[in-house]
Amino acid sequence: MLSAHDSKIAPSTYYAHHKQQARLAARTLRDTELKALIIETYEANYRVYGARKILRHLNRQDFVVARCTVERLMRDLGISGAVRGRKVITTISNASAERAPDLVDRDFVAPSPNRCLVADFTHVTTFAGIIYVAFVVDTFSRRIVGSHLQRDPACPRRPRDGPVATRPRPKPPYERRVDTSQRCRVARQIQPVVATPRMRGGDG
Repeated sequence: MLSAHDSKIAPSTYYAHHKQQARLAARTLRDTELKALIIETYEANYRVYGARKILRHLNRQDFVVARCTVERLMRDLGISGAVRGRKVITTISNASAERAPDLVDRDFVAPSPNRCLVADFTHVTTFAGIIYVAFVVDTFSRRIVGSHLQRDPACPRRPRDGPVATRPRPKPPYERRVDTSQRCRVARQIQPVVATPRMRGGDG
């Protein structure tokens, strides 16, 4: 084949490549041995051991192996350890559903505050349970300007606090300033009002 295309190679190069293809690499042989040990440990412990416990079990059996190797081989085998609690799913993809319009054209950069606000919805695991959080982020400063927490993920509400409530309003071009001495003079000019019996609702 190569000679037909005027590609000249040495015969030793061809035979060395053919021999290398027929011989398995050391890593492949090592992975095959470790996969058998991982499956044996996984089945012997009721299929609840994860990468951390399987690694400790193999180390106790004098098999030196890295944790990343155990995690990689478990992914190849399609097995995983038991996870405490329940798995939380906040988004279920649907290819036939109508997509929301991209109003910012994937450009999350704003020249000033309160120009581009984006919203997101996620969950937080606490000791009391799962808390679902909806929040609004200002893309200029990456600051959360509004948020809302709830226990039910079915109907996320709009965050209560908005950017208008959390950010100071811009000042008008003019501003009336009154210094302390002027306030004192105005206060001294105001005479105290004394309530009379008529003002108290008496018999006047």
